[in-house]
Amino acid sequence: MAQQVSAKEPTAEQVAEHKLYQQMGVSDSEYDLICEFMGRKPNYTEIGVFSVMWSEHCAYKNSKPLLRRFPTSGPRVLMGPGEGAGIVDIGDNQAVVFKIESHNHPSAVEPYQGAATGVGGIIRDIFSMGARPVAVLNSLRFGKLESDRVKYLFEHVVSGIAGYGNCIGIPTVGGEVVFDESYEGNPLVNAMCVGLIDHDKIQRGVAKGVGNPVFYVGPPTGRDGIHGATFASVELTEESEAKRTAVQVGDPFMEKLVMESCLELINSGIVLGIQDMGAAGLTCSSAEMASKAGNGLELYLDQVPQREEGMTPYEMMLSESQERMLFVVEPKDEAQAREIFERWGVICAKVGKVTDDGRLRLFHHGEVVGDMPVNALVDECPIYDKPSAVPAYYEQNAAVDTLRYEEEKDLGGALNKILSSPSVASKKWVYEQYDYMVRTSTAVRPGSDAAVVTIHGTRKGLAMTTDCNGRYVYLDPEVGGKIAVSEAARNIVCSGGEPLAITDNLNFGSPEKPDIFWQMEKAVDGMAEACRVLDTPVIGGNVSLYNENAKGAIYPTPVVGMVGLVHDTDHITTQGFKAEGDIILLLGNTKAELGGSEFQAVVHGVSEGRPPQLDLEAEQKLLKGVLGAIQQGLVRSAHDLAEGGLAVALAESCISGGLGAQVNVATDLRPDVALFSESQSRILLSAAPDQAEALESYLRGLDIPVSVLGKVEGSNLTIEVNGQPGVQESVESLKQTWEDVIPCLMN
Repeated sequence: MAQQVSAKEPTAEQVAEHKLYQQMGVSDSEYDLICEFMGRKPNYTEIGVFSVMWSEHCAYKNSKPLLRRFPTSGPRVLMGPGEGAGIVDIGDNQAVVFKIESHNHPSAVEPYQGAATGVGGIIRDIFSMGARPVAVLNSLRFGKLESDRVKYLFEHVVSGIAGYGNCIGIPTVGGEVVFDESYEGNPLVNAMCVGLIDHDKIQRGVAKGVGNPVFYVGPPTGRDGIHGATFASVELTEESEAKRTAVQVGDPFMEKLVMESCLELINSGIVLGIQDMGAAGLTCSSAEMASKAGNGLELYLDQVPQREEGMTPYEMMLSESQERMLFVVEPKDEAQAREIFERWGVICAKVGKVTDDGRLRLFHHGEVVGDMPVNALVDECPIYDKPSAVPAYYEQNAAVDTLRYEEEKDLGGALNKILSSPSVASKKWVYEQYDYMVRTSTAVRPGSDAAVVTIHGTRKGLAMTTDCNGRYVYLDPEVGGKIAVSEAARNIVCSGGEPLAITDNLNFGSPEKPDIFWQMEKAVDGMAEACRVLDTPVIGGNVSLYNENAKGAIYPTPVVGMVGLVHDTDHITTQGFKAEGDIILLLGNTKAELGGSEFQAVVHGVSEGRPPQLDLEAEQKLLKGVLGAIQQGLVRSAHDLAEGGLAVALAESCISGGLGAQVNVATDLRPDVALFSESQSRILLSAAPDQAEALESYLRGLDIPVSVLGKVEGSNLTIEVNGQPGVQESVESLKQTWEDVIPCLMN
């Protein structure tokens, strides 16, 4: 094969001599293995292609052994991990398509574009499957909301999410925002998209049919985002700010045109394979499409639309310019495909063809500038089983007595402190920037346990949420992993939905560190067990490693995105109390569990000990019981007990409903523990007075612990503990405390 490359690119000998591959994240041993696959030294373009395909972001080389532990199949699963997004059957020839992905490192150095293109990328994953995106969610983590830098990142990430989602016309309906010093300098920006599809419209990213043409769709390729996949697979440093070229620039108006034209193309029935150009751009889409079909691919780089002059093969292959797709049709359908994109005003260029030799071959200026075996690129990346070691902090926390603090007597003051914690406080400042009502399908808006989107033409809906408590996972990764899945399921059920499946975003520090890898494997074990017991298989997701700052790794944060099916819109339930006189019930047992709690962090200034424990069988029983009660019409409101425990759940239900409550908590625990413990598998319900007895009887019949706390009444939240005064606060005052925190900090 010809070895000539662009004069701007080093030769294969220079790549080897100066070890230029190391700058791309390729180790010496990996370079030697690549040489074996190639039968020679790779040139600059080829080693660039290998480097992104063998990055953690694309190859999961450090995490694949752990990902295999997840349950990924089930009677409803139509497509599990391996494609752009997972797909779950919801009946009536319909399916829900969803996935979550990270844009952490780009958002750390260019927050607006990093977040915006994270949203754009996950939307393309959904419509590349043939689905119509119906909702976007997010899961965000920042340092403490005190420094100007954190405020800048927070403001611009939220603005980027809003700017992209609002412009493209997809509602941003839910998510979560957490502030903790662990995320200082390394924010987490995880974006999730949910779509709907008919079974017969499902697409796969495959390059089928030898000789068939390969088309490029979308705006021209520029130099933005080059080596973005590699950038996402290394630790952030002080020099990372200089890597702004690794951050893509998004155009939501163009994405809207690309989405609509691609969906029309798919509906025409002529598409044989389609995939978005996400991480690693043209490289990943072409190599993966060829691999999944067992074929090869030729790309004619002169035909690739280019935004800048003099782009080299390396730059074109590794650019992550946004809003681009690759698809394959038969030659007889070329004219029809071109006509669709011409009508939408979208570039559609023939850039290659499918071959039968199993190679990815690149041509530029009439010469072969890259010739690589597809299987080596996609399937032969070395997989590492990293050493694992129990961290010293974990052992030390086993001996911590989380009840050793002096009893907090001012329970009302403690409640106000927790409500004014930015992690617990209202996120209205965030979601009011989002257009969450576009498309007019949003039945439950941001701010309740889960968002709900109705399905036009049916009485069904989709409940969706993102959840994870990084403090819990840090203190006990296995238990924290179980809780992340269980809390997501609780939020779905409290909204009237049946949990279907999850997509996950595993955000961790460097896997090179044995204590971090131990966190990863234990968290995955916990999540996998919860998914098996709760029957919520993992249908896809993302791994984001090397999330570190000057002080070390972030809290391990395996975010769970879950979707549930609301079988009838009459079952939609929210957290706010509904009417005076309604009876308030607490389901589940409260134990002395303050480890990792918001009370511990806010009132006592520490996070230590062990997190709340979790009985998955009890959790499953609770979820089935509550969903059954909701479907029978016995429940007026439902709210998961999470951060802040019972007192915060009561306050949030009062604030959301604009009503007060009079409750008495009978307990053997210390009053502050009883109100602020974060024991798991607990849900707060309210019922109409004439149905409360039937509800209680139904739940007790399922062996679910039930306590009648009191009733919805007045304009104050009054909590007594064993008949003694505990909290006496006006709901309006609590609301002001809860809602004013973030706006005040951001002004």
